[in-house]
Amino acid sequence: MEAERRKINPNVLHRFHYSQDQVIEKPFNWKQMVRLLGYMKPYAKNLLPLAVAAVFLTMAVRLVIPILIGVYTIEKAIVEKNREMLILLVAVIFVLYLLSYAANVYRIRWMNRLGQNIIYDLRTHLFTHVQSLSHRFFDSRSAGSILVRIMNDTNSLQELFTNGVINSLMDFLMLLGIIGILLSLSPELTLAVMIVVPLMFFISTKLRRNIRRSWQIVRLKQSKLNSHLNESLQGIRITQAFTQEVENIAFFDGINTENFESWRQATKKNAMFRPLVEMTNALGTAVLLWYGAHLLKTGEVTIGVFVSFAFYLGMFWEPISRLGQVYNQLLIGMASSERIFEYLDEKPIVSDKKDSVELKKMNGHIRFENVTFSYDQKRPALNGINLEILPGQTVALVGHTGSGKTTIANLISRFYDATGGVVRIDGYDIRDIALKSLRRNIGIVLQETFIFSGTILENIRFGRPDATDEEVKAAAKAVGADLFINKLPKGYETEVEERGNVLSVGERQLLSFARALLSDPKILILDEATASIDTESEVRIQEALKTLLKGRTSVIIAHRLSTIRDADKIFVLNHGNIIEEGNHDQLMAQKGEYYKLIQAQYKMLQA
Repeated sequence: MEAERRKINPNVLHRFHYSQDQVIEKPFNWKQMVRLLGYMKPYAKNLLPLAVAAVFLTMAVRLVIPILIGVYTIEKAIVEKNREMLILLVAVIFVLYLLSYAANVYRIRWMNRLGQNIIYDLRTHLFTHVQSLSHRFFDSRSAGSILVRIMNDTNSLQELFTNGVINSLMDFLMLLGIIGILLSLSPELTLAVMIVVPLMFFISTKLRRNIRRSWQIVRLKQSKLNSHLNESLQGIRITQAFTQEVENIAFFDGINTENFESWRQATKKNAMFRPLVEMTNALGTAVLLWYGAHLLKTGEVTIGVFVSFAFYLGMFWEPISRLGQVYNQLLIGMASSERIFEYLDEKPIVSDKKDSVELKKMNGHIRFENVTFSYDQKRPALNGINLEILPGQTVALVGHTGSGKTTIANLISRFYDATGGVVRIDGYDIRDIALKSLRRNIGIVLQETFIFSGTILENIRFGRPDATDEEVKAAAKAVGADLFINKLPKGYETEVEERGNVLSVGERQLLSFARALLSDPKILILDEATASIDTESEVRIQEALKTLLKGRTSVIIAHRLSTIRDADKIFVLNHGNIIEEGNHDQLMAQKGEYYKLIQAQYKMLQA
């Protein structure tokens, strides 16, 4: 493998670009943490109180035991040789340890349930929100990077919610309790031991910014890795067809190495916390032994107090160490939460107005009034388009690639909003119509159809979930899809894999026709829908379309003459402008751009 990599052109490593994800430079703020903790609110009346109660019980037991061992067991029972008291104290301590064990078991169980429920809610919220975002959001982000946010970033918060939040509460209260008890046992010894604590916090604060940034970089590298994996798996046929396996592996090795290095750097910085706490613990213990021996010698503390003090001091460094780890979890969680909230704070560019109109019945009258549009605010895709499509009319849009045909279809479906001018349906500004109401009445068939994992029946029903089996089969029959479906071993119950790879391109397109027609839309958009279908399938579809397009407003984007010649009106576009309009015979008589396109198609077919 190393020998193969050395032969690879280094320029191959610059073929892929993932510019949509960047390290988010924001100061650590508790408002965001409060927002994150807001996901605990639904459980404030059940799981959260149970977990907190178990925490308080565990903490109370642990705080009582050292006093019982040092002050009472050693000083009162052992030193005074009180056997009955010793037996009683041993029994009490044993029962308290059992109680602590039981409380811990339930604390862990309830906290795990709480954490899992919160992660479930957060992931559901994020996925639901992403579903509502506009097409422009997906134009600039790969599927892999979105997958990282929904899966990896939410998973990284699991440890924080499962253990971090509640445990940090317990540790913080434990620290306060221990400090209070230590001060009551010996203020002088407490102050002497605590002198090393400020040193620890001073050093640890220096690591915070670097650790947080390191985990952000880890998330960024994971996003790149997932994006490339997603791309590679979907494009494996192209990779193999062009024999680019070695180059693809080399690129994967590069980003995998970057991911490995980012993890190594982040965990290296994380690892500095525990040794720091242990060093502080060692210094504190040294102070305890040195100064405590002096106080024992002078009689200022008793042996029982010294033993209890030693117990509490050991307990003191334990929550300090855990809080350091929780802080690391917090930094990891904040790096992930920033990326999650970045998506949650994204607002759909296309959204409903407060007073949007719910169309109960659509006639399908479409008008473009001086409509302009640009995808990137730089290059215009449409320039002052004016057109009218009457209800029930079939209109074809033709023109070279990039002329604006698909853009018009996108604006009718309101996947984007016009930059200027107005798109109207049934006299309403399309921006005043409720999105669900609008899209419920529009059916779309694309050239690259998408088939979901599941049965053929489920894929067709996707267009109308409440349709009966008979209605699904009727839609399939109407477009001629039943001819190949009935030949399959399980017919309509045949399982198709993701993207329908077990079906031919033409068969997948026929399913998408059936899916769109089952929804019975008032406006039907066919965007190069017959481009991938063979001649025999096309004949069947053309026959079906004559019946299916009747009574619907239809917008057909196509190059094939057989698809567009029967249209009521044809609009010819060029660089975002309508340069010709009329029916097939009228445009052919003009011998303009449409005539040239048809002649070019004839020559290509004859060749």
